[in-house]
Amino acid sequence: MSDTTDDRTKVAELVKKFRFAMFVTNHDGTLVAHPLTVQEAEFDGDLWFLVSKTSSPVRDLAADSRANVALSSNDAWVSLSGTARLVEDRDKIAELWNPVVDAWFPEGPDDLDVGVLKFSADSAEYWDSPGGKIATAFSFVKSKVTGERYEGGESGKVDL
Repeated sequence: MSDTTDDRTKVAELVKKFRFAMFVTNHDGTLVAHPLTVQEAEFDGDLWFLVSKTSSPVRDLAADSRANVALSSNDAWVSLSGTARLVEDRDKIAELWNPVVDAWFPEGPDDLDVGVLKFSADSAEYWDSPGGKIATAFSFVKSKVTGERYEGGESGKVDL
């Protein structure tokens, strides 16, 4: 694993691109992915999610706090490993609240079932293919024509 500031900065820049995540928990020995909306764009090693306190990810985390967050787009992917926990913080709920969340919690931010899930990353792995699908397709065709190994962009691992 790399510990460079550049890698940490790269991960933070990539995380800003994503709105949705697959939040992976351990459910009785089986890994389960839950789609969640990332609530805060600035990544400092923590991600925040608004969830139902009775949701399956919260129940899973009560037994095993280890989690993974997978983020994906057309040209970038990030996998974060760490731990998560439910945080009782009404002020944080108010801070993170936005109109989209009303679809899941129509009673608003004062709904007592609304909880804050705090994910703290220990490490990250990332892949970035600047230029999107066209650049990726071009690089793939180039590797097939030249016989050279496909170099799909930039990647790295970093301890956070």
